[in-house]
Amino acid sequence: MKKKAPEFKGLTNWINSEPIDTLESLQGKVVLIDFWTYSCINCIRTLEHNKGLWEKYKSDDFVLIGIHAPEFAYEHHLENVKREVEKFGITYPVVQDNDFATWYNFKNRFWPAVYIIDKNGDIRYTHFGEGKYQEIDDVVAELLAK
Repeated sequence: MKKKAPEFKGLTNWINSEPIDTLESLQGKVVLIDFWTYSCINCIRTLEHNKGLWEKYKSDDFVLIGIHAPEFAYEHHLENVKREVEKFGITYPVVQDNDFATWYNFKNRFWPAVYIIDKNGDIRYTHFGEGKYQEIDDVVAELLAK
């Protein structure tokens, strides 16, 4: 799979990072986008893998962004998201997509959802749900090596 990644839209309240205004500004880096929400058990089960990827590759040309797209009303509140990011020990950038603008730009339909974008800004891999952790790691490693 190879298609241009859509741009960020409507993202607010960056946590663990200065705002990243555009995906285009990350060209030259491998980017993993993780659409998640903090009360989704399937999303929670992927966090250890995401944190491991971040620790393993963050010194390379790798960016992991957790795009928090809330399922329930209480998940819209910044203080709740901040509390859960801290509770889960997430140190990679997390941003709120309360109006699902970036979610819809990606034509996403699932929590959790992973999109891996190559250094040229093309989506090279997607995965919905839990699992495929080694495959995800292999794709990131392969794209970083190019």
